[in-house]
Amino acid sequence: MGVMTQPLVTGPAVPSQTQPPQPLRVRLAPPGVKPGRLDGAWWPRSRDLAAELPSLIHALDPRWGRVTHLSVNSALWPVVPRKVPATGHVVRVGWFSPELDRHGLLVLSYTVGRWDLLVIPPETGPAAADRLMTAAADPHGILTASALMAAEAALVQPTGVHP
Repeated sequence: MGVMTQPLVTGPAVPSQTQPPQPLRVRLAPPGVKPGRLDGAWWPRSRDLAAELPSLIHALDPRWGRVTHLSVNSALWPVVPRKVPATGHVVRVGWFSPELDRHGLLVLSYTVGRWDLLVIPPETGPAAADRLMTAAADPHGILTASALMAAEAALVQPTGVHP
């Protein structure tokens, strides 16, 4: 039986004057358990990192210590800001194409270390996102972020001809 994970829901993901705040969509491996290949997953609502990252940082800071640096693969993001304001501090953002998993987010903290999150594309449907978030937060998981995305794609659109 798998380990239960709880979604972490906090503050608005994107501030809006016309809509009520939306909860942050992130699921992390259970505290106190050595995680698998990934430490969890984040499902942003858009590809606007400058708008999406502050609420993620705000949610991770209390759990993982002050987030100091984030790295993304620039292939999935139209604009990668160099710095993102967070509650009480500024977080540097780096981007790497070949070195970092296409679907990954690397989170660094001076006090605690490094975490790897699966980034689920914003356009992903709720059922697929839930499966991906659960798999990424599983402490027994062995797949990389891109391998999880490929497995989900194969599940949703199997290859081959069926009678």
